[in-house]
This record gives sequence, structure tokens and C-alpha cells, in this order.
Amino acid sequence: MEKSLHIKNCLSGLNINMNQIKDSIDGIKFFLNYSIYDSESVSITIKTILTVIIVLVIVTYILKFIHKLVTTKLPTEDKNKFESIFGFLKYLFYILAVVTILHASGVNLTVLLTASAALFVGLGFALQYLFQDIISGILIILDQSLHVGDIIEVEGKVGRVFEIRLRTTRALTRDDKVIVIPNHIFLTNSIYNYTQNHKTTRECINIGVAYGSDVDLVMQLLKEVALSQAEVLKKPKPFVLFDDFGDSALLFSLNFFTNDSYADPVIKSNMRYEINAKFKEHGISIPFPQRDVRLFSQGFQE
Repeated sequence: MEKSLHIKNCLSGLNINMNQIKDSIDGIKFFLNYSIYDSESVSITIKTILTVIIVLVIVTYILKFIHKLVTTKLPTEDKNKFESIFGFLKYLFYILAVVTILHASGVNLTVLLTASAALFVGLGFALQYLFQDIISGILIILDQSLHVGDIIEVEGKVGRVFEIRLRTTRALTRDDKVIVIPNHIFLTNSIYNYTQNHKTTRECINIGVAYGSDVDLVMQLLKEVALSQAEVLKKPKPFVLFDDFGDSALLFSLNFFTNDSYADPVIKSNMRYEINAKFKEHGISIPFPQRDVRLFSQGFQE
């Protein structure tokens, strides 16, 4: 008898607990479905707000994971370049998440999207080159085809790269001017990179001497000038080529190797000073173009 009474009391207590749990669940549902703003076409509840917050937190952590995955093997200076693109993606996904949740809550977005169609088309054309530059910048960073310190030639301008951003690359020209290069140019145009494989480059000076000059002496003097320059490498050795018989001169080219192609104009200028002095010392003349002009007169009869 006592045992049956004990079981009955337990069942009664269990029913009370189940009723309390049910009341708690009903209370939570009532709280979540409580309408903050309600109209014929829009209904925003506390559940909508909480859903937005949870989705934004999830998107944030997913983007952080992707950011870490992409930048793990990149140098420190390249990791910082992704901050702007991931910041842009974060706000883009935030907007998409909010729009999706609002649409699920009954907000009619058709009118808003239709009214903004022309704006979106114009914005798309305006952002076309922006996204093209950003994607090109990401590819440059990932495949390491361009580095800070590289010597490049773009549209006849030679510059040293000092900054690579997601949208643009900046280089300092030989006359101390900054050239800003949109990154899509590196994928669509042919760009000379003097230091892609290594820093050593071969440079050349063209010289013409008068006909009748001692060719062997000319080649010897040119080699001596090249070897006397501190910026010119001794290995590989400089060499001289007899290029051609010109209209008014014997044409030679002095070829040399250097590790500082950025300072190439200064090196060549110093070498030309030395060449001019050496040629004067040994009686070798550098001719200038000569032309014979003949004038013919014709008499007129009356």
C-alpha cells in the first residue's frame, strides 16, 4: 500500500515538472514571437532579431577561418593586404544575411529591388574594373609573380616596386616619381620584370668610331673601361661586339653585367665619360653623321 502511494506521488510530481517545462517552452515561444514591429507586409519579432545576430556571428567566424586558411603560407607583408578584401566580404555577407532573414520574416523586398535596378546596373559598370584589379592583386600575391624590390618596365617607364596592394601596385621611377599601376595591367599587358629570375641583368652601350680606327685597340679600351667600374660584375666578364659597318662609323656595343639595373643610367654615364677620355688619349675619334649636299642650278630661257 505504501509502495503504491509512493509511485502515485512520483507520477504526480513528474506531471507537475512536465507542466512546468511546457509552461517554460510556451513562455519562450511567446517571448520569441513577440512582435517588435508589425504591419500588413512586415512583421519583425524578437526571433528575427536573434536570428540576425546568430547568423552574423557565424558569418564572422567562417570568414576568419577562410582568412586564416588563405594567409597561412603568405609572408607577413602580404597578409595585411587581405584585410581590405575580407572586410569588404564581411559587410557583403552581412547585407545578404540581413536581406534573407527579412525576406523570410515577410518583408516585401521586390519593390525595393525593382526601384534600385538602374542603380545596381550603373554600380556594376563602375565596379567592373575595381573587382578586376582586386582579383588580379590576389593572383599576384598568391602566385608570387611580383615582389617588392623588383625592377619593372611599364609603358617605357622603369621603376622599383615598393608597395603591392590589392587594387594597385606602386613603383618609384628613376626620376623619383611614383607610378601607380592598376593590377589588371599585369595580367592583360606584357610587363618587363628585370629581376624576376635574379638581380643580375645585362646592359649595353653602343659606340661608333671613325673608319680606319684600330679595331683591336677599340675593343681593348672598351673592356678596360667596363672592368674599371665598381658596379660592373667581373663574372660574367664584359664583352665587346663588332655590330656593323655604319654609314659614317664602325659600330660596336659594350655589353656588361650588373646587380643594380635601377642605377643603369648613372653607370652608363660614368662609362661614357671614361670611354671619351680613353679615345682622346689614344687618338680614336667618334665621328658624327656626314652628308654631302649637291646643288644644281638650271638656267631659264626667255
